Amino acid sequence: MRTTLLLLLSVLTLTIQGKETVVKSPDGQLAVTVNDEMGQVSYSVTYQGKTFLKPSALGLKTDIGDFTRGLTLKDVKQSKIDKSYQMLRTKASSAHYVAQQADFTYLNSQGLPITITFCVSNNDIAFRYSLQPKGESRLSTVIYNETTSFNFPEATTTFLTPQSLPMVGWQRTKPSYEEDYKADMPMTQRSAFGEGFTFPCLFKVPTGWVLVSETGVGSNYCGSHLSDYEASHGYTIAFPNIGEMNGLGSHWAGIPLPGSTPWRTITLGTTLKPIVETTIPYDVVEPLYEPTKDYQPGRYTWSWLLWGDESVNYDDQVKMIDLSAAMGYEYVLVDNWWDKQIGRDRIVELNRYANSKGVKLLLWYNSNGYANDAPQTPKHCMNTSLARNREMAWLQKLGIAGIKVDFLGSDKQENLKLYEDILADANRYGLQVVFHGCTIPRGWERMYPNYVASEACLASENVNFSEYHAKQEGFELTMHPFARNAVGSFDWGGIIMNRHISRDNKSRHRRYTTDIFEMASGIVLQTSVNCVAIYPNNLQDVPQFELDFLKQLPTTWDETRFIDGYPTKYAVLARRTGQDWYVAGLNGEQKIKTLQLSLPMFAGQTVKCYIDQPDKLGTTTPVVKTLKVGKNGIAKVTLQPLGGIILTR
Repeated sequence: MRTTLLLLLSVLTLTIQGKETVVKSPDGQLAVTVNDEMGQVSYSVTYQGKTFLKPSALGLKTDIGDFTRGLTLKDVKQSKIDKSYQMLRTKASSAHYVAQQADFTYLNSQGLPITITFCVSNNDIAFRYSLQPKGESRLSTVIYNETTSFNFPEATTTFLTPQSLPMVGWQRTKPSYEEDYKADMPMTQRSAFGEGFTFPCLFKVPTGWVLVSETGVGSNYCGSHLSDYEASHGYTIAFPNIGEMNGLGSHWAGIPLPGSTPWRTITLGTTLKPIVETTIPYDVVEPLYEPTKDYQPGRYTWSWLLWGDESVNYDDQVKMIDLSAAMGYEYVLVDNWWDKQIGRDRIVELNRYANSKGVKLLLWYNSNGYANDAPQTPKHCMNTSLARNREMAWLQKLGIAGIKVDFLGSDKQENLKLYEDILADANRYGLQVVFHGCTIPRGWERMYPNYVASEACLASENVNFSEYHAKQEGFELTMHPFARNAVGSFDWGGIIMNRHISRDNKSRHRRYTTDIFEMASGIVLQTSVNCVAIYPNNLQDVPQFELDFLKQLPTTWDETRFIDGYPTKYAVLARRTGQDWYVAGLNGEQKIKTLQLSLPMFAGQTVKCYIDQPDKLGTTTPVVKTLKVGKNGIAKVTLQPLGGIILTR
């Protein structure tokens, strides 16, 4: 990694006029204006001269002082950030971050300093607060709340999912970031439970798009979200509900002094391109430790999704191992109850069998100590340091590749510390980690090199649980590229190839998406260890060309590009691995879409096209054919209802 910090004095990037300071992006199109009129600090944002955020509040209330009012500007220091880094497990394998940085130091009415740091790149803003010790005795502080707000122009519409009430839902496991999105709603639409909205939050302003989130949150702070909208202020940073984790742990945040809060991030543009392609969650954080091994990306099979709890037995897991071996997949995920229904001794035997087939096991764990009532085992293996070290030493001895840890339903700082402790301990034992029933990642792929992905959405299990969500799959999977997956790796949990959501592939409700939609979802949705939810019957009832594609499905990418889309309606992305480009599209609606796609990477070339072909009966058949892309890079394609497309060389 190359990092250069150069002091600049150029008035082109920062100008001070009285109480107003303007910080501009390197290309000059994005401008952040910071104002401290009447002792209250606010910021506003314009892009290409158009308003994206109206004046929005800044400030903290802490136990050492109030930093929300009575503030006086002491000084402004500016610098340029120019750094490059490599990272193999996100939407891009390398990033070059260039930004203008401005540090605004204010004194409150007691003479105590607070520094507000803005980093402004061409389509991204990151900002945070830093505090200093109060004398020689106060070397820590509690942050009671932030006045940080996001005040959007009138006529802005929202694409948001509500924050849950605490200790509700199945076995009191919420909040787990598993609520329905509402699309194109007015800002005045109240959240479903009165708790505001979970990050990331997507807004369509009159002149473009804005994505708001946060990054750099580990044991150092609580996870935050947005409040409900207030006409005079917009949306405000909200802390966890005090009732989370059975009421244990603080719903405030505590930091040492000197110390800083995590980064609030804003990504914006006139189109969705900057939001899909942003690397800001990783640009402003650094690795917290070195990996102890070269963690391998790959694909896994998973019996539990359609076969359920009863499939977590020795014989069914052997079938899944054989299936992974036949498909050339690296992993099998053995889900809950394995310690009871298979037993630890037979897991050793099962692991030996998997290794003989060239397959590694991933094992499921309940995070629980006291946070909720989820009964699944293994329990009490991840919630304390003693238990983790004992369990992980055993996993390392077996050569288990990784763990999936479930039911972590809280954003309190104490629970964020549990995530970090699990990851740090797992790294010592050479284990990669996936989280379910959990919060979103906040820069974690870069901070924790053995972190893989999180669920943090209404994932594939809900396609199984109810026909309603089977019908909603298109809506949901065309939402996530523009919000959830834009800020972090996403374990949706299954490219589902069964036509019916059942073991016999005949009973229960059907899958409403096409085969090509499912295959394309493996490219549109990004995670470096991806679930292909196929079953032994699929080796006979799925066309061979589909199996051949799934056998070589990539899971790591060097580059990602937004091609076209609209949240909850359709999404078309291009991803590159090495020299190979894959363009994949999903139609989230029950109507045909004809699109003109700009594909410069395929200009003038004949490409392989996986697509749904309609017939006279009103159904579709998956086919693979060729498509000639124009010399101008334009390709005209038609996506069938809840269908998909894949283009590749």
